[in-house]
Amino acid sequence: MFTIDQIKAAHSKVKSGADFPNYVQDLIKLGVSFYETFVSDGHTEYFGNQNHKTSSDHKYDSLLISEKSDAEQFKADLKAHQQGKTDYMTFCKDCAKSGVFKWQVNMSKMTCTYFDKAENEMLIEQIPQ
Repeated sequence: MFTIDQIKAAHSKVKSGADFPNYVQDLIKLGVSFYETFVSDGHTEYFGNQNHKTSSDHKYDSLLISEKSDAEQFKADLKAHQQGKTDYMTFCKDCAKSGVFKWQVNMSKMTCTYFDKAENEMLIEQIPQ
């Protein structure tokens, strides 16, 4: 069973969105099957085999999530982040402005899905392997 400390160690290698695929591979090795990160405060809930679940603490002061989704602006901000042009906090603020409530990473499907407040899918991305 994985721990938050193990996950933090894997996350410490991430400097930008460009490092995300390697981070996912590290989590798979730990036994994480999927996780959800909540933009409002940055906490993440991790799920594994045999109903194993653990959660991180909030990462920052609460962000106000826009009621109106702007998928096109979000896609532009995501692209910049994946190219290493923004840090994680900037990305989270951009998500909030575009109405992204959370994202879910599914290890078996190798997808990252972004949701608005109504749990509508805003974008599904394939994670490079």
